[in-house]
Amino acid sequence: MKLAYGDETMKDILIFAIESSCDETAASVVLNGREVLSNAIASQIEIHKKFGGVVPEVASRKHVEVISSVIAEAEKQAGIKLKDVDAVAATYGPGLVGALLVGLSAGKGLALSLNKPFIGVNHIEGHLSANYIANKDLNPPFTCLVVSGGHTHLIYVKDFGEYEILGRTRDDAAGEAFDKISRAIGLGYPGGPLIDKLAKKGNPEAIKFPRAYLEEGSFDFSFSGLKSAVLNYLNKMKMKGEEVNKADVAASFQAAVIDVLVDKSVMAAKKMGTNKLCMAGGVASNSALREIMTERCKKEGIEFLYPPPILCTDNAAMIGSAAYFEFIKGRRYSLSLNAMPNLKIGEHNYEQ
Repeated sequence: MKLAYGDETMKDILIFAIESSCDETAASVVLNGREVLSNAIASQIEIHKKFGGVVPEVASRKHVEVISSVIAEAEKQAGIKLKDVDAVAATYGPGLVGALLVGLSAGKGLALSLNKPFIGVNHIEGHLSANYIANKDLNPPFTCLVVSGGHTHLIYVKDFGEYEILGRTRDDAAGEAFDKISRAIGLGYPGGPLIDKLAKKGNPEAIKFPRAYLEEGSFDFSFSGLKSAVLNYLNKMKMKGEEVNKADVAASFQAAVIDVLVDKSVMAAKKMGTNKLCMAGGVASNSALREIMTERCKKEGIEFLYPPPILCTDNAAMIGSAAYFEFIKGRRYSLSLNAMPNLKIGEHNYEQ
């Protein structure tokens, strides 16, 4: 199979990708940026549950323990030999610096030993690129909402690897707010799936929590005020000695988050003149968010696209997809590349 990119016809390209930015150790082999040949993931969720969240030092140590076996599993699943790949890729930011260093070091070591080009990938760009895997015919331009535990961004995708940030959170990420409220009502970690499940049993209009739209026309987000409002409500109920309906709290909180995400995403897509709106990141697997965004986009005449849940949470397939589009643009990264925990989307550190 031959792929056309611009005026250039290219041979099949195999990318071996590694992801370790938080609490998943992952490796994947991706063909031509869109076909996943393997997607090995070692999750640390059960380990971090008892702490109520990710402990960076623990995460780093666990990555070190399993990185070699995850790489071997990805190679085995794909039915290829590492020497057959065209390039090696790894996430270099944003994320937890200790965790990032494990996957980045493994990726650079592989590239050196195999004498293959190395591609550094931005984790947020990886999430966005999961849509290229899930939707084989998707091409820029389009608008994308990237919403996860660490990030909430509205992005205009001009071209492959070319972005304009329309808005971002000014404080807590949406997924971070889910985790904090989940702990506050005694559900545990990770908060997103637990609140999503409990909210189905509650009334989303039971409690009037605030929606932060900020200045008129702003695409930025803010969830700290909503978080404080929920915590204040719980504290008042406790002081009054009244029983808290956890399902109603979960449903009302979730509705407040979703209303803002949906309204701003649709507003951004319409402003940029794109009839395609994509979603990515861990929170993108929230069933209520998917349902409400689908209904709203249908009403507005916007095509709404999103990856399956396995590609919403952290994985290396999305990193392989993003790396492919870097590779065919001729971008190569130095083996001296360091982890950048605060890396911004669109900020590239390639050599050429």
